[in-house]
Amino acid sequence: MTVNLEVADGVGVIRLARPPMNALDIATQDRLRELAREAGDRADVRAVVLYGGEKVFAAGADIKEMQVMDHVAMVERSRALQDAFTAVARIPKPVVAAITGYALGGGCELALCADYRIAADNAKLGQPEILLGLIPGAGGTQRLSRLIGPSRAKDLIFTGRMVKADEALALGLVDRVVPAGEVYEQAHAWAAKLAQGPAVALRAAKEAVDQGLETDIDTGLALERTWFSALFATADRETGMRSFVEEGPGKAKFA
Repeated sequence: MTVNLEVADGVGVIRLARPPMNALDIATQDRLRELAREAGDRADVRAVVLYGGEKVFAAGADIKEMQVMDHVAMVERSRALQDAFTAVARIPKPVVAAITGYALGGGCELALCADYRIAADNAKLGQPEILLGLIPGAGGTQRLSRLIGPSRAKDLIFTGRMVKADEALALGLVDRVVPAGEVYEQAHAWAAKLAQGPAVALRAAKEAVDQGLETDIDTGLALERTWFSALFATADRETGMRSFVEEGPGKAKFA
């Protein structure tokens, strides 16, 4: 398989496994969509790590596969391409990308689907599609501009240049830069901590932020209000408040 899902202690690791560069061909895209949906549905998965291995996250699409496709073929394929990445973005649980080596083109777009990004100090990210006479097609023009702002996104998309980890951090493209040997460990620790949290509240928080960003402030506040009120019907809310009153903050243990 070109993508695998490994689950232990509440953390699901979606790992790309198509050496040497984890090129995202059609089979990999389809498998990614399948496993993202599985991770979202499985009760034993409470947080997710996206990982490409020690040397590379994903260097982009399979250009040789794309080269032989004409307009009609890509019209038919482009929705499935986007759907694969959207499936990752819509996993209703915390998702962290552990970025090693290159995260270019589709690899960068996949990292953008995560809630949080931890990069190796030698990582390089970018959207080089313009150098092929194309634009990003798996969400890059939309998710990148929402994450780092339109002018910064346009700079990366217009030029196709790669950015090193320190610049990616300054841009807000990644959230933490660590030594290369610690990327997976720190990403897994982030996910493991959240896997012990209140699952319904975490889902609510993610949905409120993500959907709220796509709408006006009043609609976003209504969404927040609806989720906030709904959480008063959960056992986790009872556990959290009881623990706070009896033991102090931050000591609740959620089922």
